Amino acid sequence: MSSPSSPSSPSSPSSSSAPPPPYEPRFDCGRLCLDLLATTHPEEQLRSPDRLRAWIAGAGLVPAGTPLAETDASWVTGFRHLRGSVGLLVRGAGDARLYEAALGRVNAFARAATPTPRAVRTDEGTLVRVLETPPDCAALLAVVARDAVELLTDPVAWGGLRQCAGDNCPLVYVDTSRGRRRRWCSSDTCGNRERVARHRRRAAALART
Repeated sequence: MSSPSSPSSPSSPSSSSAPPPPYEPRFDCGRLCLDLLATTHPEEQLRSPDRLRAWIAGAGLVPAGTPLAETDASWVTGFRHLRGSVGLLVRGAGDARLYEAALGRVNAFARAATPTPRAVRTDEGTLVRVLETPPDCAALLAVVARDAVELLTDPVAWGGLRQCAGDNCPLVYVDTSRGRRRRWCSSDTCGNRERVARHRRRAAALART
């Protein structure tokens, strides 16, 4: 008989109680607005100002080192609202009134002035991009909203719009592959899972013969 396991020490909490690591944002959907849409999967990623700041920097909305100290909960709300409208337009609202309302919201977001870039010389003599002033939320939302407007009005990009064929994956991307044969949002994630599942199905079929 095996001896009973000893209780965990209060000073050494079980690893199962630790929160799971946050999912890293994806920037491979082919459009900025679709990368924003991807922040809902596999769980909500824009759940705090810190996570939104990480997404803004990762998406290249601002040059490296741009201060974003003013980012707060209202910014998170704004980006989520824009994301919801983009989702309705890209995936289809199913109702003409909902579609037109979403289109109106995206157009309203796009009206704001976007950040003003400048080229400045570093101490090493190279030119780098900086912003004239730290951007506010409306300016950054306008950048994403204008990208959505361009996607909606570009027949070539719109014609390449695809939803991932992976099981339970809602991500949408622009297929720019040769022959437009891309099936998954990522070959390393959904594509790999499909290949593993296909191998298991073949192995199970052979086992039954």
